Amino acid sequence: MDIKISPSMLASDFANLEAELKKCENAGAELIHLDVMDGHFVPNITIGAPVIKALKSVCGVPFDVHLMISEPLKYIEDFAEAGADIISFHIESESDTRKTIDKIIACGCRAALAVKPNTDIDAVYPFLDKLSMVLVMTVEPGFGGQSFMENMMPKIRRLRKDCPDLDIQVDGGINAETVKVCAEAGANVFVAGSAVFKSENPAETISLLKRNARGI
Repeated sequence: MDIKISPSMLASDFANLEAELKKCENAGAELIHLDVMDGHFVPNITIGAPVIKALKSVCGVPFDVHLMISEPLKYIEDFAEAGADIISFHIESESDTRKTIDKIIACGCRAALAVKPNTDIDAVYPFLDKLSMVLVMTVEPGFGGQSFMENMMPKIRRLRKDCPDLDIQVDGGINAETVKVCAEAGANVFVAGSAVFKSENPAETISLLKRNARGI
């Protein structure tokens, strides 16, 4: 599986978003992770479609948009039109899962399902035929900078065993050491926030994350 690093803009300098995007682009990031929070599904509020549209105009890296919102189905068109390439939403949300996946695909984006730590991975299995990616949260969604939850690895192992060609993403506490644990379990797409944006050399950090994920 291709190893992909998706720096999380939640950890970036919000006063200099264009510069932060360019930093990721120049550092070799395969994706840009954009967390959308509504203050209801999770106890925090971040950005919406207008901001993503503005960011898309200055960045050529595909956008990996993670909707942590209560009713994602209502907003799929907005995020697709804003420039999302991948849209992930939570199976724990209030929207109909199948309808939301179908809407994402109809809008020309790749569909992904995210699961919180307390959600059994079995929940995604009825929808795997239409998913491009499954996002396994390794922290509780809503805030950056939390500690990595290694007890989520059995979910990844099982999913990789059953779906050898599926992109499996992990989000939460990813750094040069935890990326090894996740990759060994079978993950291949890694959301890295603080590890990239707090680094003095983001290109070197992204390269290190990839090498460690590959076991080099």
